[in-house]
Amino acid sequence: MKIAFIGLGHMGLPMAKNLLGAGHILKVFDLNPDPVDILTKLGATPSPSAIDAVKDAEMVISIVPEGEHVRALYGGHEGILDHIPQKAMIAECSTIDITTTRWLHEQAEKSGLSIVDAPVSGGVTGAENASLTFMVGGKEDDFSKVAPILNQMGKKIVHCGAAGTGQAAKICNNMVLGVTMIASSEAFLLAEKLGLSKEKFFEVASGSSAQNWSITSYCPVPGPVPTSPANRDYEAGFTAAMMLKDLKLAVDAAQTTNSSCPMGVEAMSLYNLFCNTGESGKDFSGIIRWIAGGGFK
Repeated sequence: MKIAFIGLGHMGLPMAKNLLGAGHILKVFDLNPDPVDILTKLGATPSPSAIDAVKDAEMVISIVPEGEHVRALYGGHEGILDHIPQKAMIAECSTIDITTTRWLHEQAEKSGLSIVDAPVSGGVTGAENASLTFMVGGKEDDFSKVAPILNQMGKKIVHCGAAGTGQAAKICNNMVLGVTMIASSEAFLLAEKLGLSKEKFFEVASGSSAQNWSITSYCPVPGPVPTSPANRDYEAGFTAAMMLKDLKLAVDAAQTTNSSCPMGVEAMSLYNLFCNTGESGKDFSGIIRWIAGGGFK
């Protein structure tokens, strides 16, 4: 399939690599030339602009940082919507606000285009291993068309419902993740103070009522989970800045819907303080070091 892939950051680059490996024909665009060069060497065609990338596409995949970037990419006189072929599918994989997502669905449908919102979970490791979870919002027919391609970048593809529900699933999921990472970090630090080794606490918590992904798959202390960023000086798989962004999206959504989420608000506040120490580029699990230093006393 001819695929236009726009946005080649930490997640987009390995996702695009997997599509190339699956035999698809990719035209790629990013403001940063480095990932474009990497993919070009692997067989992708570089595009001088996003508009050029989509002109002959059968599918358009985009993954960019913020809602404002999605609006700039798709809307306006230099947007790509008017240049995407009518039979092409759009999979917008950014994690953004639901208002912008629903706006994009409306604009695409006005242009006669099929679209799904399909944010991802699984971090850089999941993107590299094609083991991502895709949370998809959109019409059933459109989901059926895009699912086979998403399956080549992920292992779990969930149709969440109508337009915007993919984003809803993502921000709710990451609110849980942000909260549990803080709680898990606090527990490991308390265990240490009480004379319990991290290895023994991991053995207990990973197989008991405290079990959660932040402990079993992404443990915030070095040792128990060899693949976790804690063993690489918290080199980012998912940055603290990105976690803060997602928590802000969740809190904004809660305010819009008059929902109560005190733990989400508290987690957002703590990650904001952590990022303000200059650690925003570190992995979000690195918040354990800030907590250990009494960052929020």
